[in-house]
Amino acid sequence: MTRVRTARTPDGRRLEVSTVVAAPPADAWDAIVDTTQWPEWSPIVHGVDSTDRRIRTGTTGRIRLPGVWVPFRITACTARRWTWRVTGIPAAAHRVDDLGENRCRIAFELPLHQAGSAPISLRSLENLEALLEADGSPVR
Repeated sequence: MTRVRTARTPDGRRLEVSTVVAAPPADAWDAIVDTTQWPEWSPIVHGVDSTDRRIRTGTTGRIRLPGVWVPFRITACTARRWTWRVTGIPAAAHRVDDLGENRCRIAFELPLHQAGSAPISLRSLENLEALLEADGSPVR
């Protein structure tokens, strides 16, 4: 089940784009914090150079978007939620919620001024779901 709604988040009111997947939350978390996996599920990330393979608070680097490399910095990475700034601007937070029974919700919390990127987030979630559910094993 995929949905788009406005929600209150630790960073204020955001547009939340989420989907429920049949995968353990730890596997979903691994997929979204492993920078080598970002090009596998994000339709606009074509490369990543990062100080850490698995992000943590303070990780910096750059992502290759169509035609350009842009810098990023992870501003917080805690309990299955991380936030970042891309080119110095707050970008989507990424979150994994444990729903029990090997199910989880993956959510992207978009700042309202980035609501236009909701279709990209929806495609990213579809790609993550396909990767996580393909054979029941974690993305590595």
